[in-house]
Amino acid sequence: MIKASVIGGTGYAGQELLRILYRHPEVEVVSVGSRSFAGQPLKDIYRNYENVTDALCETADMDELVEKSDVIFMALPHGIASKQVTEDVLKKTKIIDLGADFRLKDVDIYEEWYKVNHYNKALLKEAVYGLCELHREDIRGARLLSNPGCYTTCSILSLAPLLKNHLVDPQSIIIDAKSGVTGAGRSSDTAFSYCEVNESIKAYKVGSHRHTPEIEQELGLLSGTNLKLLFTPHLTPMNRGILALCYANLVTDMDEEGLRQVYRDFYKDEYFVRLTEDKLPETKWVKGSNYCDIGLKVDRRTGRVIIVGAIDNLVKGAAGQAVQNMNLMFGFDEKTGIDFITDFPV
Repeated sequence: MIKASVIGGTGYAGQELLRILYRHPEVEVVSVGSRSFAGQPLKDIYRNYENVTDALCETADMDELVEKSDVIFMALPHGIASKQVTEDVLKKTKIIDLGADFRLKDVDIYEEWYKVNHYNKALLKEAVYGLCELHREDIRGARLLSNPGCYTTCSILSLAPLLKNHLVDPQSIIIDAKSGVTGAGRSSDTAFSYCEVNESIKAYKVGSHRHTPEIEQELGLLSGTNLKLLFTPHLTPMNRGILALCYANLVTDMDEEGLRQVYRDFYKDEYFVRLTEDKLPETKWVKGSNYCDIGLKVDRRTGRVIIVGAIDNLVKGAAGQAVQNMNLMFGFDEKTGIDFITDFPV
């Protein structure tokens, strides 16, 4: 058994992480961190934990947590982890950061997009980007793991086989993605209240969403190019899920079956990536699961390929992926604790 602490355990991603960890056969949760609800029972905040745990939320600092934790999950806004994670911390425990502080290798790009200073640039080189399907071997030996963003996970997995095999023009990529409201976090902002989001869909942060450089970084590594892409997110009136439509110009004459075979070969050993063949993904078939569903179509008239990816933003896009990374880091079977079937109907 390994001992795990969760900082930020009462946000949507943190709660989802706890939901998974409490049923994980190799994990004991030793601390639920939450400054907003310090001293309150977790089951009073989220009633789904009734008769599951009597854990109290606490404000234990990092010095205390490293002494009792084999792994610490940080489900916090950007700008905090880079202050709290140090070499001394990593000598005593492993860190899985669900925030953005260690995702981008270029600190100037991070500070430009996130508008905050980075306080531990020395650890950026060591931090491993935790997209298991692309960086599995590096993840196994990581002390500091940067969990990918939700939009980025769906977009990168959807496009990776094309970029790796140089089948599309890297500069032609357009990503049009939709997310459920939980992607915005557990906020009291009026913009995310029921009346504001119901019966509506809207684009936001057009041309400026912070996941853009993260997608460019990882797809650039695959293609060997310094690519620039257009990414536009949308808010949709559903609780959870991401659907990403990715468009790119083909540079070779391939039909749909040929492209599907490329995807089959690329993901042949990946349990959590499901290829939908002649159907296209829908968010309802991944909700509550750690799966990423991918389908494609070719528009021969324009010479473009359209890739459709779907994930649950709180599971494969956050908590489930964090546990998948933890499993690799501690030598467990990768599917342990996250091999549940999609909930339906929900």
